[in-house]
Amino acid sequence: MSSFRFDLLVLLVFSMHFAPALSDLVISKLDRRIDLTSQIVRVTLTFKVENTGTDPVSEVSLTFPEHQANNLALLAAVSTEGKGKTRGAATNLPIKIKQPDDSPPSLIWYAASLPKELGKGESLNIDVLAVFTHVLRPFPEKITQAESQLFLFQDSAHFTSPYNVKVQSLTVKLPSESVESYTKLENTKFSGSEIKYGPYEKLAAFSYSPVIVHFPSNKPFVVAKELVREIEISHWGNVQVTEHYNIIHGGARSTGEFSRLDFQARPHVRGASAVRNLIAMLPPRAHSIYYRDAIGNISTSNIYADSSKTLVELEPRYPMFGGWKTCFTIGYGLPLQDYLFQLGGTRFLNITFGSPMNDVLVENLTLKVVLPEGSRDISVSVPFPVKQSQETTFSHLDIAGRPTVVVEKVNVVPEHNQYFQVHYKFSNLSLLTEPLMLICGFFSLFVACIIYMHADFTISKSSASYIAKLQWDEVQGTIQQLQDIINRCLLIHDKLEASLRELSRTGDVQASKAVRKSADALLKDFSKESKPLLAILQSSPQAAHILPKSWL
Repeated sequence: MSSFRFDLLVLLVFSMHFAPALSDLVISKLDRRIDLTSQIVRVTLTFKVENTGTDPVSEVSLTFPEHQANNLALLAAVSTEGKGKTRGAATNLPIKIKQPDDSPPSLIWYAASLPKELGKGESLNIDVLAVFTHVLRPFPEKITQAESQLFLFQDSAHFTSPYNVKVQSLTVKLPSESVESYTKLENTKFSGSEIKYGPYEKLAAFSYSPVIVHFPSNKPFVVAKELVREIEISHWGNVQVTEHYNIIHGGARSTGEFSRLDFQARPHVRGASAVRNLIAMLPPRAHSIYYRDAIGNISTSNIYADSSKTLVELEPRYPMFGGWKTCFTIGYGLPLQDYLFQLGGTRFLNITFGSPMNDVLVENLTLKVVLPEGSRDISVSVPFPVKQSQETTFSHLDIAGRPTVVVEKVNVVPEHNQYFQVHYKFSNLSLLTEPLMLICGFFSLFVACIIYMHADFTISKSSASYIAKLQWDEVQGTIQQLQDIINRCLLIHDKLEASLRELSRTGDVQASKAVRKSADALLKDFSKESKPLLAILQSSPQAAHILPKSWL
């Protein structure tokens, strides 16, 4: 373990020996706290800086070793004046990289601009938060299902400050009271779950005293290799959020066979390092929540909602061990009035940036804000550096497409889950575009149906096919009329047969003669009525294959 990054340590010490020291400022007291309770390492610095030079100072420099700066996800600083009850309000300090020309490349410099120049003999309290990712190394790198994860962390008991430090101390917070080993220096104390180094007095600039901590941690090491968040605004009252996750367990890789029986029987022993569920903290009025993957809907989820938040417990289809991956999608709707506001003629969306899941590291985040069609004069305000671009998204009933703001950022941590704004202009008349399109579409469809049912689409009325069709329609109508006459004749014959049966039963000759006389008259009428119809059939060439030859 003592050889862990030894080459880097030698290079760093060599670089600091030749690094330029800034003698105008002196740190009278520096307290540093390192939180190792999750995969995201948070370092908090609280120090008081004094100007001992003659010239006023407008910025304070912060330095980090290159291997830490490469994994720096967030660096923020605030300043306060006074102390105790007289301590003033905190002021955010802008920070930028400012590398001196004579500085070695293994040391990265940051400059925090002060709210006002610090004159001779003046002092200022500064609080710094540095968030690092991928600085915990699993050791061993591979474990079985029954083993716990162990991690190595390397740093310095002395903060690599470019200024002389009068008094300095370090506290390392561990996930539990258990520790495998740690570097023991002068004034080192291990109490509870904290390792305390110092205080150390009269430290020269760029003092470096390496420490290594080897400790167990079975906290979820969930890493989103890629997260795509889509926020679609509908002025009809909804903000739809869809999040696509590509997740991997970033802890010690699992080796050997996985036993579902052992995991179910003793989950905290035979699977202590597994990720069993994820907790997403959604806004309080989130609705229409769903959770699915490529297979379909995942029903192993629970929702706990109150007036302040909506907690969604997401359980993957299988427990995730080190190196295991999964992909899924969650979506939910939000009330438009809670997130879209209007100031003058400009509307702006105010919503959170990062993932709603606790302690999830997002290596690559792509955020897409889909604005309504017709939006213009679009601008984005994000409280930290990001990569911005625009594209066009097409959806239902779109003509020109919807303007889409695309924001990309790497190494996103929960501290990035801050509010950002998208400003744009939109005319309320554009809301009528889609309803009018639907009305015109249905109206056109109905008109087309009416025209189709009543219009004659024949190319020419003098063509042989058209004339033949008319003749055939006439023949069909004539045959239908003849069929009606024949049916009526059959009814008359039925009445004659009935009268004959009645005559044989009763012997009433007069009644039978009356029935026959009426029948003869009707048959004569039917004969007269059928003669012109037969004449039409005999004269029509279309009926030649219907009438018997004796009729022609």
